[in-house]
Amino acid sequence: MEEARLKKFLDEKVKHFNRASFIKDDPICIPHSFSKLQDIEIAGFFSAVFAWGIRKTIIAKSKELMNRMDQAPYQFCLQHTDADLKKLLQFRHRTFNDTDLLYFISFLKYHYSRSHSLETAFTYKRNKGLFSMEDSLNNFYDYFFSLEHVPARTLKHIAAPRKKSACKRLNMYLRWMVRQDDTGVDFGIWHTIQPMQLIIPLDVHVARVARHFKLLERKQTDWLAAAELTNTLRAFDSKDPVKYDFALFALGALEKF
Repeated sequence: MEEARLKKFLDEKVKHFNRASFIKDDPICIPHSFSKLQDIEIAGFFSAVFAWGIRKTIIAKSKELMNRMDQAPYQFCLQHTDADLKKLLQFRHRTFNDTDLLYFISFLKYHYSRSHSLETAFTYKRNKGLFSMEDSLNNFYDYFFSLEHVPARTLKHIAAPRKKSACKRLNMYLRWMVRQDDTGVDFGIWHTIQPMQLIIPLDVHVARVARHFKLLERKQTDWLAAAELTNTLRAFDSKDPVKYDFALFALGALEKF
């Protein structure tokens, strides 16, 4: 398909899926149930971290966690008691268990006791002006695991570009927090990171469709592939390339293209 026709086709798919009706069946519905900035950030972070497997299960497990946190995740993270933490025991989603969860909570308490927003965790050690999302995610990994007594098993639940991961879940989370338009799906509540800097959330569905349309040549589905695809999509929209996640994901996962 020639480039102009492909852009028109993908733009139409973005318009079709980037709308309010998309929210209820996607993990992004979890942070949409909150209004406070920090609650949105924390609910979104967990539902993005859980985002592998069937979407219904991801949503159900995210709802379960929010219930265990009394539907007030920010207050829970900052003010929990030892008795409160017992509510989290036996929580499990695939390979993520209560050991991992307790460390995540300890990090969130540490961070929010020092910062108003989780955005600063993703701009940790950044230089002024535009900065590389590769560096940002590597720095986030280091910062996230900078507390004492990190469980070895928990390291696998946060990805990093230097580990050759595509970082699909973190890039999806960043899309939710950073992108802003008039459809109301993504939140656009973070402003230090710009939409043009974001990297496409690359999973098997997005990669398969991208390779079909010759938007992606790299065979491995890794960080270099995510960066390559994002760079290609910048030719379609230099200011907001990751909006095409709506089109590529929906074509692959929902329409089984």
